[in-house]
Amino acid sequence: MILQQYSVNQHPIQTLLTWVQSGEIAIPEIQRPFVWDATQVRNLMDSLFLGYPIGYLITWRNPNVKLKDGKLSAGKRILIDGQQRVTALMAALLGITVINKDYKKERITIAFHPVERKFEVCNPAIQKDKSWISDIATVFTPTYKILKAVEDYCKQNESANRDDIHESLETLKGIVNNPIGLIELNSDLDIETVTEIFIRINSAGTVLSQADFAMSKIAVNETYGGNTLRKAIDYFCHLAVAPEFYDQMMETDKEFTHTDYFKKMAWLRHENDDLYDPSYTDMLRVAFTSEFKRGRLQDLVALLSGRNFETREYEEKIAEASFTTLRKGILNFMNETYFKRLVMILRSAGFVDKSMISSQNAINFAYILYLTLREQNESAAMIESLVKKWFVLSILTSRYSGAAETQFDVDIRSIHDIGARKYIQNVINAELSDAFWNFGLPQQMITSVASSPSFNAFLAAQVKLQDKGFLSRDIMVHDLIIHKGDVHHIFPREYLKKFEIPKGRYNQIANYAITQSEINIAIGAKSPAQYFKELFKQCNGGPIKYGGITDMGELLENLKMNCIPEGIEEMEVNDYDHFLMKRRELMAQKIKTYFQSL
Repeated sequence: MILQQYSVNQHPIQTLLTWVQSGEIAIPEIQRPFVWDATQVRNLMDSLFLGYPIGYLITWRNPNVKLKDGKLSAGKRILIDGQQRVTALMAALLGITVINKDYKKERITIAFHPVERKFEVCNPAIQKDKSWISDIATVFTPTYKILKAVEDYCKQNESANRDDIHESLETLKGIVNNPIGLIELNSDLDIETVTEIFIRINSAGTVLSQADFAMSKIAVNETYGGNTLRKAIDYFCHLAVAPEFYDQMMETDKEFTHTDYFKKMAWLRHENDDLYDPSYTDMLRVAFTSEFKRGRLQDLVALLSGRNFETREYEEKIAEASFTTLRKGILNFMNETYFKRLVMILRSAGFVDKSMISSQNAINFAYILYLTLREQNESAAMIESLVKKWFVLSILTSRYSGAAETQFDVDIRSIHDIGARKYIQNVINAELSDAFWNFGLPQQMITSVASSPSFNAFLAAQVKLQDKGFLSRDIMVHDLIIHKGDVHHIFPREYLKKFEIPKGRYNQIANYAITQSEINIAIGAKSPAQYFKELFKQCNGGPIKYGGITDMGELLENLKMNCIPEGIEEMEVNDYDHFLMKRRELMAQKIKTYFQSL
């Protein structure tokens, strides 16, 4: 027999608002930016006035927790779907302020025209117009009297019909009695089941991540400072992207500026490096995995609830310890020295631009590894080498592109079980063998995607090995990447198109090279045989057409560092496939040389 896993009830909107105000239902998003615009709030009021349904809310009850004295504490309901609607209702009907996308407090004021029975977002013109009730929140105050309001309105609007105005205001005031559906999920459901129910019930099909559930659990726990911790995570992520937000924080959230979190993140006000701009999911993953030595965020949700994995009961002491441990992990994540050191390691590995890193989880685990090795008192030099190698391995093999949490869990447990050095070497031996460099990687390079991991690794290798751009005498690949130089087709695209070579073939990454725009333009649609013959003449006193290289030895060195196969000066369209094969092999060997130097 399958037990019912949730209950469905109808409640008046007023009841739900009372529960929110009393804390019976906790809204984890209440301190986060309100993403609806004022027009959406207006539309919600209009739907309520017309008696239209506004969907279901979904809550997930926290489990009952065993207190230190053995008693049970009943868990709150956490609102996991419907935050925007409930916040909109509270903003419009109760007049609460919301946090906008710039993290500033603002009132969303909705006006009502009782004659025309329509709603609008309040503006200066409406405020001056006596035919409008400029703020409907006044209608829902305890002191509001409909009969007096009708009398006052009709005095100012003599043409208004008293009965019609009374009916309009009575209907407006009565919208808090409209029913709204509440789906309450059982407290003992696991995250996968909750997610599945959520997706099936929610017509929008919005997918909640494990991090969303974790953030909800954090936000509604005031006992152990979860509400402040949640705010710290959000603020750090926002400040990392917008350093100018610091001054605003100083003005609008003075209470938060006295916390340890604020002191730890204050350095971001001068930071403009965007190589690693973490989301709250990234912060949670790194903090959780590095401190709890686990990879699945569903375990964090359980631990924050106080779950004892052995007894399957929920205990206050476990919840308290989990919040303490998570707080340590978040503060470590925010540490200026640690964060900047990680970014420096990534840059020193050749990944000098955000566009070169296709996997945020590869950075996340690199940070986890860095923090773990620091905790284990490894030397700075060893930490740098191991983190670089692991990061590049992760990029090359797309290690965290699939079931990232499962892989995180396997990796962090293995690192602690057998030691980081041994485990990393074991993985290198297994996944980056000679077969990978000689066959696997060249095969992986049969792609037209310029953002592919293998091409990014090739560019990183060029940066690390201080290569110059294709046919450039002085300009480095590093500078061309930073300043968005051209990705040149060695067999020019327009040349290949003349022979009806399809897009998927002429855009192969083995046909790409980073070069200066002027060189790219000068080559145009010429075949390699044509423009290389002119280059050779250029190196023997002929006219300078492509870049500034005028020495044959220097040209050959440039071709070698850019992995250009021998015989390029004789290649025409019929040689294109052979060229691609040879260049893939050369690129793979260059990446191997680079990796072994890390």
